[in-house]
Amino acid sequence: MSPLGRPQPLSLMFLLGIGMASERINCPSRCSCQYLEVNCTGQQFQEFPADIPLDTRQLILAANNVSYLPAVELSFLADLVYLDCSKNLLGDDLDFTFIGVAKLVYLDLSFNSLTQVTFRTFSHLLSLVVLKISDNPNLVAIKKDAFANNTWLRHLDVSRTGLTFLDTSTVRDLPNLRFLGLSDNLWHCNCSFLDFITWMTESNIHFPDADNITCYTPEGLRALRMSAVEAQLHVSCLTQLYKTDYIFLCLVGFCIFLAGTITAWLAGICAAIYKVHASKGEEEEEEEEEDTA
Repeated sequence: MSPLGRPQPLSLMFLLGIGMASERINCPSRCSCQYLEVNCTGQQFQEFPADIPLDTRQLILAANNVSYLPAVELSFLADLVYLDCSKNLLGDDLDFTFIGVAKLVYLDLSFNSLTQVTFRTFSHLLSLVVLKISDNPNLVAIKKDAFANNTWLRHLDVSRTGLTFLDTSTVRDLPNLRFLGLSDNLWHCNCSFLDFITWMTESNIHFPDADNITCYTPEGLRALRMSAVEAQLHVSCLTQLYKTDYIFLCLVGFCIFLAGTITAWLAGICAAIYKVHASKGEEEEEEEEEDTA
């Protein structure tokens, strides 16, 4: 120690060595760590890694075998803004999983086994800007209000999933949405989907790979682009009658027929009664004339 109380160079090197060692200790095993970033790509993790520094801002868990994200452990990473969990085995229910990472801006869940997205899945991610849930072949349902709280969402990718339908309000009510991936899904282009197709053609949103945003069913519209299908659906949906329509028309026709039959029957009875009374009146008049004669 110098007279001024400053540590000698050897002491400084010793202290720096301790600091670097502590950083390595705080880094999860088999992961690489830089300032506020933890990268665990392709390390064959089957569970969420332990010992992630609490001040981590960027966490990359891509290309592992993680099937479950623990909400409690994630909530310790309150400053997390970037999370990449692509190419894992995540599936089933993710509701309330991200309740403790409200600062998250970027979330990549592509190439997993997600089955559905509900309001509770991402409702706490009020700052979310980029959401990638593409390449989830088991994803068959995105609820109408799934992104109701994600008003900052700018980039949404749901390409190459099992989706057959998406309610228009699910994406139309996102004021900052600029990029929407929809290609290579199993879209069912019926009259219920016409509103969404019309919104697509009229919106200013960028649809990447637009040539592959096509109908999968019905058979007559398969592989046709949405822009080509819209005019056909407008015509067919205005003239097409469904089974319920035919049932309704049959009921109306039956009611009209029944009402006509009853009316004719009542008219016949009234006519018969009138005829009977009229004939009796004539007979009485004839009898009176005979009596007076």
